[in-house]
Amino acid sequence: MNARTAARLALLGAFCLSCAGAPAAAAQRRHLPPGLWGGDHVRMNVSGAGALLEFDCASGGIDRPIVMDGSSFTTQGTYSPEHGGPRRDVDSGPAHARYTGRITGDTMRLTVRLEHDKNPVGVFTLKRGDDSLLTKCR
Repeated sequence: MNARTAARLALLGAFCLSCAGAPAAAAQRRHLPPGLWGGDHVRMNVSGAGALLEFDCASGGIDRPIVMDGSSFTTQGTYSPEHGGPRRDVDSGPAHARYTGRITGDTMRLTVRLEHDKNPVGVFTLKRGDDSLLTKCR
């Protein structure tokens, strides 16, 4: 092998090594797989298009695939408080919300926070495959 061929192979090898991290980084950013997650006062049904959430006295939605960053995610969605009795004309529509989750094994710790509030609406512990019993306030 001449010097020119050796230099080309070395350059190609360096290029391939720099690319080796790209698939690993891409593998770290995956979607939360579809399925049911449940816990006290919350049910989260994840699909490839996002998630529907039900709480005792609220509902929520995420209208985009949930992208994982390692074992956690942060995404935008909506949160709609509910109450017993008839709906009133002054009832507000869904509020913008931020959903933050951290997954360890089959357990998710989910924090729900309204867009302009410092304090979370709630912090919930969910298990993959569990269907929770909700006490709806409708």
